[in-house]
Amino acid sequence: MVALLGVALFATAPAAAAQDTASAQKQAAFAPDASLVAIGGSITEIVYALGEEDRLVARDTTSTWPEAAKALPDVGYMRQLAPEGVLSVNPGGILAIEGSGPPDAVHVLKESGVPFVTIDEGYDRDSVLAKIREVGEALGAEEQAQALSDEVAAEFDALEEETAAVSSPKRVLFLLSMQGGKLLAAGTGTAADAMIQLSGGENAISGYEGYKALSEEAVLDAAPDAVLMMAQGASHGIGTDQVFANPALAATPAGEAKNLIRMDGLYLLGFGPRAASAARELHQALYGAPASH
Repeated sequence: MVALLGVALFATAPAAAAQDTASAQKQAAFAPDASLVAIGGSITEIVYALGEEDRLVARDTTSTWPEAAKALPDVGYMRQLAPEGVLSVNPGGILAIEGSGPPDAVHVLKESGVPFVTIDEGYDRDSVLAKIREVGEALGAEEQAQALSDEVAAEFDALEEETAAVSSPKRVLFLLSMQGGKLLAAGTGTAADAMIQLSGGENAISGYEGYKALSEEAVLDAAPDAVLMMAQGASHGIGTDQVFANPALAATPAGEAKNLIRMDGLYLLGFGPRAASAARELHQALYGAPASH
């Protein structure tokens, strides 16, 4: 179940179904004292980073950072929302990441009379900065949002300087799951693909979009230098030796070196305020920490 949730949360660019009347949503604004429900891990992170967390009365299941957010009531998984669950906390506003659903539930929430603001999703530097600014505008915290945006932009600048030195990109295979011996891997158009590229790596899978199960031949052809997995999820209990006990993986450069990198899923794939930091951490795991001066 966790693996399936991971596919839905981190797989590809947001579904178009949740984008209806998007222009109208962007004009919505929350009252200064409105109590809010945050839907989407990156949205909740931004609210906390802006110092506006006291306005939150609930969050969705993907909102697991910062740790304090876990104390808020959980209204359900962002793609399987039940309107009655969200409305049960009597919110004065709902702040949701693009792609939240299902569409019928989102429609009911929009028709409930509770202000509903959708924040655009995206997996690059500009998208992260735009998310921060959009959340700031919705909360009436533009000044804080500009300061946070500038800080995160500087982190991206530092990351770009560090990755510019890469002459031979490492090939990285992101595995979402190994359940039942099936290797579910990230192709193009995914958050994992974008993060690998930000880190100065190269996605070992380029022949398809989204997530698909790989054949043994496809794994061998991918020839990854490193395997990347979430630190939590359906396969989190599998150790390095177990991962590379898979015959196809064992025969790759990553398998020969037993090069397995694990990172927290939201940190790695959430594309919130910590995105540049996550990409830098992945870069250092792939290429080693830069020499000190």
